[in-house]
Amino acid sequence: MSQRFSISSAVLFVLAAGLCLYFAFAAVQGPSGILRRVQLEAETAELMTERQALAEESAQMQNLTRRLSDDYLDLDLLDERARAVLGLIRADEAVLR
Repeated sequence: MSQRFSISSAVLFVLAAGLCLYFAFAAVQGPSGILRRVQLEAETAELMTERQALAEESAQMQNLTRRLSDDYLDLDLLDERARAVLGLIRADEAVLR
């Protein structure tokens, strides 16, 4: 006995197959799909590295700021900064250019 599919069952099958393909495509390529997740993880790792570098730079700047503050004055650092920024030299030094 051979059974024939009716048109309604064929349409239902095509519709179900289309929905399966749509959801499979959305799972891979969609806004919350697998490829977007990989992209976000790579971006997160890059931003974490940048954040770490900025935190280190911030700590270094806080250290320099503390060393130049009124409470704790590092005379060597003050001398270095005055030479670099203002172009100052001591009276007993000779400048060669």
